[in-house]
Amino acid sequence: MTEQGRYERGFKLKYILKRILMVIPVLLGVTIIIFLITRVLAPDPAPVVLGEHATPEAMATWRADNGLDDPIWMQYVNFIVGAVQGDLGTSYYTHQPVTAEIAARFPATAELAICAIIVASLLGVALGVLAAVKKNKLADNVSMVVALVGVSMPIFWSGILLILLFAGILHVLPSSGRVTPLLQPTGGTGFFILDTIMRGDWTALGDVLVHLILPTVALSLYSMAIITRMTRSSMLETLNADYIRTARAKGLKKGTVNIKHALRNAMLPISTVIGLQFGSLLGGALLTETVFAWPGIGKFAVDCVLKSDFPVVQGIVLLVAVIFVIMNLVVDIVYAYLDPRIKYGAKEEG
Repeated sequence: MTEQGRYERGFKLKYILKRILMVIPVLLGVTIIIFLITRVLAPDPAPVVLGEHATPEAMATWRADNGLDDPIWMQYVNFIVGAVQGDLGTSYYTHQPVTAEIAARFPATAELAICAIIVASLLGVALGVLAAVKKNKLADNVSMVVALVGVSMPIFWSGILLILLFAGILHVLPSSGRVTPLLQPTGGTGFFILDTIMRGDWTALGDVLVHLILPTVALSLYSMAIITRMTRSSMLETLNADYIRTARAKGLKKGTVNIKHALRNAMLPISTVIGLQFGSLLGGALLTETVFAWPGIGKFAVDCVLKSDFPVVQGIVLLVAVIFVIMNLVVDIVYAYLDPRIKYGAKEEG
């Protein structure tokens, strides 16, 4: 192995270890914040869980049984120790492990987020490329207006408008739920698209896809806008590069230059944004799931906040934080492998 190869390999390992170590304090900070909010700043859950007519003795017994009488530092230590072992506590209402409650609903959120990022990526890249190629023309202005609307419009508002138009006025799409109850697949992975395909139940698959349309569009609007703007910016920078002018001078077709040469080299920052947006979608589906009654962890979190089911809220927030941090970590590592400027920039600084 050459000296350059040894350096690059050592840099990659050092870079990855550094990024992984940075994850630890971030997650600890998240656990501290959510724990303080649910255990210190939030109201006493005993009256909410037991009801306003519960006796003081019953409330005191309930608090003792759930460890709420322990010092706050001891409660936090018990929470961290349990989380490391995969035990996030027990729901105050269902008396089921929090991990089981989250696992039953996470496929719904993941399926929605995956569909949303696919739609956002395809439309965002297409609009961004069109805006860059047609700079300062009608297509560019229209694409930027669409991006501006996507960034500015709150998810809950766009969701309500979509329901009003397509479900309330046109009556062409369902307004809520994942699937018609009679067609709901049982067992399997919990990912309804995958489950219906594996069973060859095409009627149920069509119903699942129809139910996905409105929440997917509502959830993907913001990410699509971000990807559109990044694609346009990256494409404009690439289109002004010397090698693009050389390709044009050689007589290559305009489409070949724009797609094969320009877009291919502009995809590095775009793919980074897509990765970060996917992490955001997994954790940011809360409003979308609430508006469309989507049975994922977002809607479940809202329900548990209203019921003061704090162990579930803590578990969901921790899961979302872990997913978001891992997605950032993966994007950082992939970026370091794909972009040689990071390696050589670090070498020059060293």
